[in-house]
Amino acid sequence: MCCLVTTLLLLGPRLAILVWWFIDSARFNLAFNAQAWPLHLPLPFWVWPVLGAILVPWTTLAYLAVFPGGVVGLDWLWLGLGLLIDIGLHGGGGYRNRDRIRRSRR
Repeated sequence: MCCLVTTLLLLGPRLAILVWWFIDSARFNLAFNAQAWPLHLPLPFWVWPVLGAILVPWTTLAYLAVFPGGVVGLDWLWLGLGLLIDIGLHGGGGYRNRDRIRRSRR
């Protein structure tokens, strides 16, 4: 867990997901197993963690952290916090680059 926190702080959530997968791949297999999902879509189990790491990395990290006991009670708070961070980062990047086209024309 110490390696995960260090990686998260220094290099970001996507690399932390990759390091966590190398250290504890059994957790990924349990968390993203096809039987654990209410929607039984015909996709391999590795698609969900890859999409999560690309689109919503903080939410994926929160899900992996709270999954072993199931997502109940205050675990939804952690998932919501991860989702808010992801939305804020996506929105903040768009807000920061809103004038990029005008600046490049000058």
